[in-house]
Amino acid sequence: MAYEPPWSAVTVDLVLLTIRAGELCALLVRRAIAPFRGLWALPGGFVQPDEDLDAAAVRELAEETGLQDLPVHLEQLRSYGAPWRDPRLRVVTVAYLGLGPDLPDPVAGSDAADARWTPASKLTDGRGRLAFDHAGILADGLERARAKLEYTPLATGFCAPTFTVGELREVYETVWGVALDPRNFHRKVTTAEDLLEGTGETTSRNGGRPAMLYRRGTAEMMMPPMLRPA
Repeated sequence: MAYEPPWSAVTVDLVLLTIRAGELCALLVRRAIAPFRGLWALPGGFVQPDEDLDAAAVRELAEETGLQDLPVHLEQLRSYGAPWRDPRLRVVTVAYLGLGPDLPDPVAGSDAADARWTPASKLTDGRGRLAFDHAGILADGLERARAKLEYTPLATGFCAPTFTVGELREVYETVWGVALDPRNFHRKVTTAEDLLEGTGETTSRNGGRPAMLYRRGTAEMMMPPMLRPA
């Protein structure tokens, strides 16, 4: 009996970000099957009938890139359901935003021919075409990450479990693409309510004088907010 595909389906797609070599990078996979065979895309795929959305996102990430059990902050970004977004059938996708510190190299698997970290700057300058509507999803994910740095502790998700104020400032500068005044930044983050928690230890791993080590505090919102330069 021939299989009759359903008229609609649900997928998950992931905007996974990390900082590598001082650049904000997004994880991409090269599609090995139609449609859009050979084009780069965000990792993701169809949700199984008995599967939760969050579980599907974790599974698809592992199957397509070999990345699993990562120290990744993962949250739903938004859903996308334009009728034309997938030429096979009506597909509604739930996109996720994930980020983590210096994540490892991916290994392509499942229906991916290749997988790699790509600097976000190369994906938003109009030179690179992504499959489906993934360019728009990626743009939304990047803006969500940049905006949330203003009013939440999200930037600490790009850091190791313990970090210096200088390392945290580099996250803001990399994600926002701007240079920040070190003294002003230090004052803002160390006086923000419950944003950082001192460890009582110092490090010289970045050279120069020993710097205090911090970990993320208990704050869920950054008060006062750290506004992006105009």
